Amino acid sequence: MKKNNWLIGMMAAVFLIAGYTDGLAKAIKVGAAINMTGPASTWGQFHEKGQRDYFRYVNEVKGGVSGNKIEMISVDTAYKVPEAVAAVQKFALQDKVDMIATWGAGEGLAAKPIVQKYKIPTINYSTSWEILEKPIEYMYLPFGSYKMDCQAVLEYIRAIHKGNSAPKVGLLTYNNAYGRSIHEPSKEYAAKLNISIVAVEEFPPKTVDLNTELLRLQKAGAEYIFMQMLPSAIITAFKSSDRINYNPLFLGTWTSTDPDFFKMSKGLIRDRLVIQFPGVLPTDKASGMDIMKELWKRYKTVEKFDASYWEGVAVGMIMERAFIRAYEKSKTINPETINAAMESFQNEDFGGLIPKVTYTKEDHGGSFTARMVKVKEDGTYVPLTNFYVPGKSKIKLIK
Repeated sequence: MKKNNWLIGMMAAVFLIAGYTDGLAKAIKVGAAINMTGPASTWGQFHEKGQRDYFRYVNEVKGGVSGNKIEMISVDTAYKVPEAVAAVQKFALQDKVDMIATWGAGEGLAAKPIVQKYKIPTINYSTSWEILEKPIEYMYLPFGSYKMDCQAVLEYIRAIHKGNSAPKVGLLTYNNAYGRSIHEPSKEYAAKLNISIVAVEEFPPKTVDLNTELLRLQKAGAEYIFMQMLPSAIITAFKSSDRINYNPLFLGTWTSTDPDFFKMSKGLIRDRLVIQFPGVLPTDKASGMDIMKELWKRYKTVEKFDASYWEGVAVGMIMERAFIRAYEKSKTINPETINAAMESFQNEDFGGLIPKVTYTKEDHGGSFTARMVKVKEDGTYVPLTNFYVPGKSKIKLIK
């Protein structure tokens, strides 16, 4: 009898220890529904690589988050909304993930009801402002939305424009949710800044020639073209502009470049591309840049600074910080504690990799801090302004 009691006691202890150890070593599961083979997939490929490299760095160098390793489960959405919806359902029902990354504007909007049904905190790579229209629960952006880009770009145009006449701006965008996300805010801010939106041209992502659209913008007298499209389409716009002898200044959001862009645009960028970029650059003296360099050296995914890889790292870093804060607050890392931790972010500092992040129950926008940079032929980015809060702080031009 004593022997049986001893055996039962030993077995209970083993199960208790196993359960305790499992709790300590629980994998933090992250689902990533990203476009890796569809149109303009280079962005998605390097988003996935940047996020994966950063999680690998956390696991290998930091030992995970309080001993809990991060497991990333990626699904290729091919830039198709149904594929993204299916992936998010899989993450929720089959993989039982703790957090999700969604990709495009349309994909994020379609996935939003599922995310909210299963209460899984989700960061969307596209900073489409529509994603944060009510209800906002469980949906987050890593930094300022495209509303911020619109205001920042137009304030920059106002600051550099010469003469007393209103600057004439044309919009050139995809005809999808991502492209159209700059239409309404641009018109709103332009009216306030005495800027004239003279034409709006939109086209399908698979378009291979933009001659007609550029001719219309030229005829409308657009001096500046504000674009919302991915890098391959920007190259097409440059080629069409050259064909018709049209030389406006092209301005874009932070999604305008990727590694392929610089390989395919030799002789096309010249001195005519300016973008809003809210992140760290190699010329900045910031610890966030040191982490980027460490990842390049350790994993050799990229050889130098790249905006798409940068955002993947940024999303990974925000997620890691959420896991850390969740563990600090409750000693448990799950969707509920992660979401509560994120909504408590107050000026979370990421070493300048991105602006300081604040989330509240009412605002999941991250930040509203911008700066304008020039994109050069050699793949470098030159700051043209200070970091500023559009609509609040003053834009200062760097000469």
